[in-house]
Amino acid sequence: MESLEMGAATSQERSGALARAWRRLMGLRKSSMAKSAELAKRAVKLGQDDPRRVTHSLKVGLALSLVSLFYYLQPLYEGFGVNAMWAVMTVVVIFEFHVGATFSKGLNRVLATVLGGAIGLGAHHLASLSGNTGQPIMLSFFVFLQAAGITFMRFFPRIKAKYDYGMLILILTFALVSVSGFREDKIFEFAHKRLSTVVIGSSACLIVSVIVCPVWAGEDLHRLIALNVEKLANFLEGFGDEYLRKLEGSDLNQDKSLFREYKSVLETKSKEESLAIFASWEPSHGRFGYRHPWKQYLKIGALIRQCAYRIEALDSYLTIKFHAPPQVQTRLEELCAEMGMEAARASKQLSSSLKTMTTPSSATPHLEKARTAAKALKSLLKTTSWNHATDLLAVVHAITVTSLLIDVVDCTDKIAVSVNELASLAGFKTVEKDLKCDEVVLTVAALEVTVLPESGSPLGRSDSAPVL
Repeated sequence: MESLEMGAATSQERSGALARAWRRLMGLRKSSMAKSAELAKRAVKLGQDDPRRVTHSLKVGLALSLVSLFYYLQPLYEGFGVNAMWAVMTVVVIFEFHVGATFSKGLNRVLATVLGGAIGLGAHHLASLSGNTGQPIMLSFFVFLQAAGITFMRFFPRIKAKYDYGMLILILTFALVSVSGFREDKIFEFAHKRLSTVVIGSSACLIVSVIVCPVWAGEDLHRLIALNVEKLANFLEGFGDEYLRKLEGSDLNQDKSLFREYKSVLETKSKEESLAIFASWEPSHGRFGYRHPWKQYLKIGALIRQCAYRIEALDSYLTIKFHAPPQVQTRLEELCAEMGMEAARASKQLSSSLKTMTTPSSATPHLEKARTAAKALKSLLKTTSWNHATDLLAVVHAITVTSLLIDVVDCTDKIAVSVNELASLAGFKTVEKDLKCDEVVLTVAALEVTVLPESGSPLGRSDSAPVL
């Protein structure tokens, strides 16, 4: 009996362990399926947010497949041998999302390979003159001198910004050619094959990047600057309503998606600088010709961020409930609302002119109105007597808000000046204003009018006269 009971207990333990293992296995299966579904959703969303990412992935696969033919096809492989793998490696490391970034890495790699190979051959020749004993010592000295000098040059900001990758390839190529030449007899052939494969890989990347759905860094930079100006306009457009709500003691509008878009402008500096560098490498395309003033975009971007910082400070005051001093409340409401709306309209016009690459002449009237309102507001603050104000916090709050708003108008004016400079440098199109839409001429000849004179007979059309 005891043995039977022990056997039953052992059987139950085994079945319980198997059940627990099965439950864990099923739980792991469900968890993996849920994670796979979540990963698939993220991948779909990533592609939907910017379909160019999917296209870029296909372009990299295409370029890599084309270059791999030098390794697969026997006639091509006989010409390059295992050095054909350098072409494959070149595609992997230099193909970037933007055309300018691909050009930057490709040209840097080719030029650095040429220069590094030439210097390496020269170093090998000089070292060979010192004999078998002195050759390794001389090669080590040349490698040390070249690596130390080039590495130090990488610390220069301008070199690091545009040629950092080329400097790395220069060090690598020099070391490969000079050091391998100590054991390799056919050093010239080695250098030639390395250069040829690098040129082939770089050419494949550049051709595919330009021909197949190109992604231009210049166009992305242009759109980014225009969008940032529009985000400032969205805040200023909603500022009037929000500020008036606070003056009246009402709650703020709950829909703030557009109203708070300016915050993203504060984080675009590094992106703008990268796009400007990549755009400078790109060939002429579309509306962006040779020597397009990309640095001017950085100047506009810096002014936009200055304006965004002032807007951020201004926005912080909208979270505080207050009442303006009664002696200036009505006039303060009018001037602040006018300044905000006119600055918003001017910013909208600037953004539109950037998108269409036309001169921003339509923004000038709005800026003039905003400046006029700013002058009136300054005069109001100077002439108003604050000695009898009972709520000093309200006075300080009103003065601070108006001062920040005046600064925002000044920044908008500076942005307009910079956009006009860009329009002049880049040759934006000039839009002529159609005056016919502003002229209205009314004539009675176009109307059916019946007038009874003193004689009692109606006037015909021939008796009618134009009415001005």
